[in-house]
Amino acid sequence: MRQRFHAWLLDHADEAVLRWIFRGIFMVTIAVLALDLASMQGWIANPDSAAAPAEIKEGSPALNLPSMLPSILAPLLPGGDKRLMPLPQPDGAMAKPMTFELVSGGKLMATGTITPGISQSFAAEVGKRGDYVKTVVLNSPGGSVTDALAMGQLIRESKFATEVESGKYCVSSCPLVFAGGVERRAGDGAEIGVHQVAAIHSAANGPPRDEMSVAQNISARCQRYLGDMGVSLQVWVHAMETPHDRLFVFKPDELKSLNMVTASPAPVAGPATGKPRS
Repeated sequence: MRQRFHAWLLDHADEAVLRWIFRGIFMVTIAVLALDLASMQGWIANPDSAAAPAEIKEGSPALNLPSMLPSILAPLLPGGDKRLMPLPQPDGAMAKPMTFELVSGGKLMATGTITPGISQSFAAEVGKRGDYVKTVVLNSPGGSVTDALAMGQLIRESKFATEVESGKYCVSSCPLVFAGGVERRAGDGAEIGVHQVAAIHSAANGPPRDEMSVAQNISARCQRYLGDMGVSLQVWVHAMETPHDRLFVFKPDELKSLNMVTASPAPVAGPATGKPRS
């Protein structure tokens, strides 16, 4: 085999060998680009896609969604921002669909991932216990943007306050829920952070969609919503500047200057002495 290969090399000029190598690389590149384009345009069905209307989510470790947005929505921050941190890795209750528990002081504890459809569960909880709720206390790694917007709207309509307690976090799409509070409080050490919309899922076997158009539409909805809630649109700028696998965490003074936080944390309540239930 060595002798044959050596003889073949002697019979072919270097230019011919390089030409065949270049052709091989070119063909492989074309095949990869074609598969990538077919996937982005929806011509190849995603086995994980549900046969439901298109759903737009922000990246969440609990959902483990791949990024499909073009890189132009992920610009590098000038000089690199050392404040960017990896996404938290939720476990236990945080990795599960969000749950709601009414505790003393009129606090509705909302803990876990904002999964698609969870806004309906939240609305049902508010319908049952809304008369007793004063504050929605958030501890969440985020999730569905559509549901986060719906929850935030209901919070504002119900005139609830929102809070992230000391040592807890509200990231990804969760700050959209937080923004709905008529008063917004964050305890010492509470983490509130944002990043880009990370995934856009088309309905299974549905027609190709303009993914960029969908991304721009949800971005416009979020900006309009934050403006309606009285929050600086600079919050969304930080989100769009931050890659979906990183997190931009606001400093306490930024939360106040951007009007994300509007009030001081409420005093810590004592042990429950019989909370109201319906």
